[in-house]
Amino acid sequence: MSVETTPETRTRELASELGEAIADLPAYEEFIEAKEAIQADPELQERMAEFEERREEFLMAREAGTASNDDLRELQAAQETLHDDPKMAAYLRAKSDIELRLQELDYIISEPLDVEFGETAGGCCQD
Repeated sequence: MSVETTPETRTRELASELGEAIADLPAYEEFIEAKEAIQADPELQERMAEFEERREEFLMAREAGTASNDDLRELQAAQETLHDDPKMAAYLRAKSDIELRLQELDYIISEPLDVEFGETAGGCCQD
């Protein structure tokens, strides 16, 4: 007695296999390692939190109309300093690499569907 696989079941199986295959990619493994490295560094975490606080303050000032070009330059300099940290730089490179791989997969999945899968799968109200 054979069990017939429905298109719905097969799609779910393929999606699960794809997720497992992505998790096995060297680019994904590098991303996870880089992410864990920045999460395990308390000093870097503190600097990241300080930068996020400065960024939020700048955004509020910009919204209120009180942010200056000097404020923007200071924020950009703080971001560059943060990104110059070797662990942060490795994380940003790894994040970019895995995002590119996922975009390639999105294209491959979307091509026969006549829809940009990654753009429409995660949200609503997009035309």
